[in-house]
Amino acid sequence: MVDQNLKKRALHRAKIIRGQLDGLVKAIDKETYCTELLGQSLSIQRSLKSLDAFLLENHLRTHVKHQMRHKNEEEKAVTELIKVYTLSNK
Repeated sequence: MVDQNLKKRALHRAKIIRGQLDGLVKAIDKETYCTELLGQSLSIQRSLKSLDAFLLENHLRTHVKHQMRHKNEEEKAVTELIKVYTLSNK
């Protein structure tokens, strides 16, 4: 139950993050000034949070929506959401 458009968008975002991370690795290797490295790192973290939000929204709109419509899958949806919430607060 994967929406190909959402998959394409998520892959695009992930590839952008990979590029940002590659850039940070090169900057570290070149011994770029610390505050510049921190700026790049923080930018990557914001991009990851944005990707997380997108993935969560996709999950809610597809899988959780489906699970809530089927009585025998409601508990699975709740368990998954609790797991994601717990991981996000560590």
